[in-house]
Amino acid sequence: MKSTASGGIGLCSLLTVLFVGLKLCNQIDWSWWWVLSPLWIPWAIIFVVTGVFGVIVVALKVLEKICAK
Repeated sequence: MKSTASGGIGLCSLLTVLFVGLKLCNQIDWSWWWVLSPLWIPWAIIFVVTGVFGVIVVALKVLEKICAK
């Protein structure tokens, strides 16, 4: 049986470490919100996509109910 292991640092983690290093060395004058954005932006995208999907599902159910009358 062949086993594979995945490891290492991901793109978001790499960008976060890079941005924090640049901020601490005074190379960038960004807000900490933007320095840490690689950590929260993917979660925000997931939240928005899930919300849009939920709205579409609810709208389809309402339309289905209206058309059934």
